[in-house]
Amino acid sequence: MARGPDGAGKTQGFSLKDQLFNANTIGDLAAEYAALPGFDAARFTSEALAGLASRGLLERLDWLADCVAAQLPGSFPAMADALEAAMPLPLDPAKTDDDFGRFIHAVPGILAVRHGLDEHRDRALDLLELATQRFSMEFYIRPFLNRWPDETLARLEHWCAHDNYHVRRLVSEGTRPRLPWAANITLDPLVPLRFLDALHADPTRYVTRSVANHMNDLSRIAPDRVTGLLQDWQGANRQTPRELDWMTRHALRTAVKRGEAGALALLGYAQDRDIAVSLKVAPNPVAIGDALRIDVTLTSPEALRVMVDYRIRFHRPNGRVGEKVYKLKAAKLAAGVPLSVSKSHLLKDGASTFTLHRGPHQVVVQVNGQDRAEALVEFV
Repeated sequence: MARGPDGAGKTQGFSLKDQLFNANTIGDLAAEYAALPGFDAARFTSEALAGLASRGLLERLDWLADCVAAQLPGSFPAMADALEAAMPLPLDPAKTDDDFGRFIHAVPGILAVRHGLDEHRDRALDLLELATQRFSMEFYIRPFLNRWPDETLARLEHWCAHDNYHVRRLVSEGTRPRLPWAANITLDPLVPLRFLDALHADPTRYVTRSVANHMNDLSRIAPDRVTGLLQDWQGANRQTPRELDWMTRHALRTAVKRGEAGALALLGYAQDRDIAVSLKVAPNPVAIGDALRIDVTLTSPEALRVMVDYRIRFHRPNGRVGEKVYKLKAAKLAAGVPLSVSKSHLLKDGASTFTLHRGPHQVVVQVNGQDRAEALVEFV
């Protein structure tokens, strides 16, 4: 989802927070905790529903944890036992991807941090190990990395070989330096590389996607370490060639947009080649709300692979320039044979992510990470 949790994920009448937390989902959670002796499901449902309307998405999770904890033992070890006893069955182990779980099952992670972080570290980590098999605990492992880095890293190293792929994914996802929506961690971002080295050969896409996303995060911090490790993996032959190729492209996706030579070379896109590039944009001027046609023709005296992107440098009234990279085409040029690529780029008026302004803008064609042609276009 493009929007953050504070925005409640609401677009054109759709409310993610209401989809995730409503009478039906609260009822499901109440039924699970009703299995605990003395837990009043009706009281929980009434209290939980009454507090939803004024809260955002993540605030609703905290509120549900408040309502559950109000009926659990105050001692964390006993609380953890109760939370485990009320857990639903683990997520389907036959799946290999896109099985994040239900947000309502984040409650054990929230309470593990609240009540177990300082005095009951090991019991809390045990709870997270079971809970992440129902809903990813990637948010809730991070406070433990900050408070108990050595002990938590030791547990994560053990989890790299866990028989449940959700636990293995937690190792990679929970240590990402740029995990969306999540709190920052103080851990040296290169420390988890040993975990990624172990997990890159995982048989499940859910884990390898996390590894690739983690590597993409790291490419902003240590691009040479990322390309070096990907090269090592190619030589290690522990992952299937097809999956490793996908992981490599996914891990280097933003490095490619930035035009980093090492990333492009690893993917087979050379920069020091003779390529003639022509660019035409029409109409010019173009009205905001209409489409801008971008026509690019490439010619090279030799056969070579090309990654063709284009950037738009957006005019801003304050004089600052905004810039965004868009994909155009990955192809192979035949020696001396022109390749023409076209795209209709909609200049969306009133987009939720940024606003277009009237004035001069620049379209830049980037081939294998290098600027090769540019044109000015007036937005009206």
